Amino acid sequence: MSAPPMPRRTVFALMAALAAVAVLVATAIFVGTGRGEGDLGAGSRGHRGPATPASGGGWVGSWSASPAAAEPDTTDGYAGMSIRNVVHLSVGGSSARIHLSNLYGSRPLDITHASLAVAAAPGTPGAAAGTMRRLTFDEGTAVTIPAGQAVRSDPVRLNIPDAADLLVTTYSPTPSGSVTYHPHARQTSYLAHGNRAADTMGAAYTEQSPYWRYLTAVDVWSEDATGAVAVLGDSITDGISSTAGTNRRWPDFLARRLREEPGAPRYGVLNQGISGNRVLSSGRNFPPDNPSALSRFDRDVLSRTGVKVVIIELGVNDILRNPHVTDPDEIVSGLRTLTRQAHARGLRVIGATLMPFEGHRGFTPELNAVREGVNARIRSGNVFDSVVDFDAALRDPAHPLRLLPAYDSGDHLHPSDEGYAAMARSLNLRQLQGVPTAAL
Repeated sequence: MSAPPMPRRTVFALMAALAAVAVLVATAIFVGTGRGEGDLGAGSRGHRGPATPASGGGWVGSWSASPAAAEPDTTDGYAGMSIRNVVHLSVGGSSARIHLSNLYGSRPLDITHASLAVAAAPGTPGAAAGTMRRLTFDEGTAVTIPAGQAVRSDPVRLNIPDAADLLVTTYSPTPSGSVTYHPHARQTSYLAHGNRAADTMGAAYTEQSPYWRYLTAVDVWSEDATGAVAVLGDSITDGISSTAGTNRRWPDFLARRLREEPGAPRYGVLNQGISGNRVLSSGRNFPPDNPSALSRFDRDVLSRTGVKVVIIELGVNDILRNPHVTDPDEIVSGLRTLTRQAHARGLRVIGATLMPFEGHRGFTPELNAVREGVNARIRSGNVFDSVVDFDAALRDPAHPLRLLPAYDSGDHLHPSDEGYAAMARSLNLRQLQGVPTAAL
């Protein structure tokens, strides 16, 4: 079985030169600006890296979470503590590498020990026997991530099953400023005092956390998977109302279909949902928290590893959140811009209709009319390459402005676990393959 060679210092200069050329060609990559999460050395499309063999497999994204904001009250970071993120992979492989981000950091982040391991049991901090691996960065065991920047680890050889829980641990001995995090993980991670990155037992990890910190992606070397689906969305994609610790977000159900259904394309699934996310506008602060889809599309989607197709589930927060967008064409224009950017990278785009929200505290007939206007334009066929009609799949036939009660989490906006499963079922998997076709 083939596996990627480890990085070699002797080709570093050539790699840097090639990366520089790639940046000039694909100007959307953020490196060295302090304003974006540069995917260092990953290439503008997230395709295979320069150290990858020409055949025998390839790097694909197996898990990802978008950096969403600076964690409140973390001006000193987590100095002297180990952070053990628990993440659920979509596909496995024979090697792995990770991406760490200091996007929202106010100071350089010093990581002196990082590790990964397969969890001994789902959702637990203990490692399966023989799976603990220390990570390196350009062959060094420590790395400093400048404020606003990101790094990718060297690959480590490790046989990882499909749908495995992976433990990714970082230790920083010094204060590092605000912590870059993803607040709605729907998964318990852990913290321990001192450098416990190499611990295989979970006993030291006595503090639980509902967040993912610093970690933004896991890639695997696979001879089976041929690419990845990136899902760009809001809280519905983030799975904010799904049962925590059970991996029942709708992208999780999609990943299960891709693993289990005969004839399904063999893709990893990357969940790039941020709760509250909008197409057009970002939150406050700098860098902005909850960055708009337009501002984060390159970093969170186009630069992810092995992406072949994009699914976009966005627009309802532009309507519901202040300032309300009341012209459907403004939202659709933003969605078309995302599609054009994906087409420029040769990526196919599937777009979702906006689901009903009557009964939600923000509902008004006027705002619903905006939703229906957006949906009419999406269904017209000139916004995306193809459409997944979540509105039709989840609405109540007897009350079409509402979610079907079995699919409603109770707030009349976010689906239940059953609703998330229905979303994944409604996608025609054949739509994930093919070339861009939309005439924009």
